[in-house]
Amino acid sequence: MTLQSLKQRIPKDLYNVLEKDGITHLRPAQRKAIKAGLLEGKNVLVCTPTASGKTLIAELASVSSIMERRGKCIYIVPLKSLATEKYNEFRKKYEGFFKVALSIGDIDSADPYLKDYDFIISTSEKVDSLIRHRADWLREIKTVVVDEIHLMNDPGRGPTLEILITLLRQLLKNVQILGLSATIGNPEELAEWLDAGLVIDYWRPVELKKGVYMDGEIEFTG
Repeated sequence: MTLQSLKQRIPKDLYNVLEKDGITHLRPAQRKAIKAGLLEGKNVLVCTPTASGKTLIAELASVSSIMERRGKCIYIVPLKSLATEKYNEFRKKYEGFFKVALSIGDIDSADPYLKDYDFIISTSEKVDSLIRHRADWLREIKTVVVDEIHLMNDPGRGPTLEILITLLRQLLKNVQILGLSATIGNPEELAEWLDAGLVIDYWRPVELKKGVYMDGEIEFTG
């Protein structure tokens, strides 16, 4: 599937940004996500290797929603450092098209200024705080991206993330949820819980080989 084939299905500005970024063909997981209803507002759970194109999957849905004025996006990541990285990436890429915000600070604030932003990148702890403080702008969210969603199985962060997703689904009746992960132990069960299409793919940009090193030589298996 080529980017050209999506020209009539995504906003013109988004298409131009992606084309300028050098994207000509979609990777396997991206094609599967589109077939699973990504551009129709369906929930999608993506389990693919690192660098296989998961971010673009989230980008296609969330940026389309923003540019078509259907609603905001909140992009949830587990670490402040990752949030900052994503913020810098999206702000640079979409400067002049919509406003990108980073919300990782005071967990005792509703951050009312965020109502003026379209694409909000935050940690799960901060989003939990925003919900508890009843931030009015949360009701304008159309797309929720949960990066590293496999952390729901983490004893420390898992319960918070599970409750957070549950609350967002209750608060936002027509929200689209996109779960991203390189490894999920129970993808079918999680997809069912999210009422999501499941995308599993093993393609990666660099082939991964396994082998045993001994006496200065590597014997590859498989």
